[in-house]
Amino acid sequence: MKIAVACDHGGLALKMKVKEYLAANGHEITDFGTADGSSCDYPDFALLGAEAVARGECDRGILVCTTGVGVSIAANKVRGVRCALCTDATTARLTRAHNDANVLALGGGIVGVNLGLDIVKAFLETPFDGGERHVRRLCKIAAIEQKYMK
Repeated sequence: MKIAVACDHGGLALKMKVKEYLAANGHEITDFGTADGSSCDYPDFALLGAEAVARGECDRGILVCTTGVGVSIAANKVRGVRCALCTDATTARLTRAHNDANVLALGGGIVGVNLGLDIVKAFLETPFDGGERHVRRLCKIAAIEQKYMK
């Protein structure tokens, strides 16, 4: 699977561990930054990762900032992105199965490395279940995008 990763300075340490995990598990990684711990703005990097997923260049995205909130807000401004902030593996599984989330947001200052990698594993390994009720709800989300994202 081709995965877009991006972070700000607050998410750098966790992003680097996520990249190691992804590489060890045979995923192709496109890293949209940041590359060092200097203070930077999370929307710049979240946008690049989210756009790559929306354009179909990457299958999924993983974005990290200190809380995960900022990158999730920024990513969800991109049409076609369904970014979920997850703090546990159960939420990651359910957001994939029910919401077909294509981008994961993590808080580098909130979840540790072990939990963060468990969340990533659940997010990447869980398929969308395709149930009628879930498809219906995704269609409603798409209609909201059409209305408000001109």
